[in-house]
Amino acid sequence: MKSQPVLTIIGPTAVGKTALALDCAREIDGELVGTDSMQAFTGMDIGTAKPSAAELGGISHHMLDIWPISHSADVVQFRDMARESIEAVQSRGKFPIVVGGSVLYVKAILDQFDFPETDPHIRSRYEAMLEQEGPEKLHELLAIKDPLTATNILPGNGRRIVRALEVIEITGKPYNSRLPEPVEVIPSVRVGLEIDRPSMDARIHARVNNMCEAGLIEEVRELQNQGLRSAPTASRAIGYSQVLDFLSGGITESLMREKIVYATQKFARRQQRWFRQDPRIHWVRWDDKNLSDVVLSHFNEILSSQ
Repeated sequence: MKSQPVLTIIGPTAVGKTALALDCAREIDGELVGTDSMQAFTGMDIGTAKPSAAELGGISHHMLDIWPISHSADVVQFRDMARESIEAVQSRGKFPIVVGGSVLYVKAILDQFDFPETDPHIRSRYEAMLEQEGPEKLHELLAIKDPLTATNILPGNGRRIVRALEVIEITGKPYNSRLPEPVEVIPSVRVGLEIDRPSMDARIHARVNNMCEAGLIEEVRELQNQGLRSAPTASRAIGYSQVLDFLSGGITESLMREKIVYATQKFARRQQRWFRQDPRIHWVRWDDKNLSDVVLSHFNEILSSQ
């Protein structure tokens, strides 16, 4: 990797990261490199707030539509592809702008972040248990094997519970002990968008309503015809899982919207907590009228000091 720092824009969902990244890209001749694993799935557009061609306005946005919905999200594969994109952008003499709200994927791309090995046989056994007994039962098992990790994973997050149990069985060690402090391998100026909770909740509520009006249900119905219900990762995405419940007759459309809003707000709060743990992030107000100028001023200040 080249030593030229990349600009990284992060923060909770619906705070305006992509719009800011595009504004910055227009100013510094940049290209975007996404860190949103759900935007990587082809056809999942409305529910992931994937920027349209019109919104991009000719600016390249890498890491969109790289997987079919049948694919299981693979953070190592995503990391390698994103790093290749960063190198390609730099080789063209442009500035990569890493943008997104996934703490794991941001760290995977920018930091030396080692991932525990996998064992498909062990994983399939726990996945079968998940299917038969539900995530809460597996969470009880995780609490016995690794109490600290169990406190950091929600009882309903079956995918993460299965992964933790898999790693514990493979290594014989607590899952948390397998996550070392990250060391930066791609120099980056990290800027976080800071937003108060009432404003964030209001923006999420408005976004969900806009998504539904824009055709989210129709999008999920079409993806359902392509096998979304059996997709290992895509079917669990916020928004998509709730619409699938609605399409199966389990909930009303009104309750569906409420559930999407609640799940998104809950996720955004976790994003804020996770990002706050990283002292390398320079925080700016999301509603600053000269936001791109503020961000680029900080970016250029760091560049000039090196």
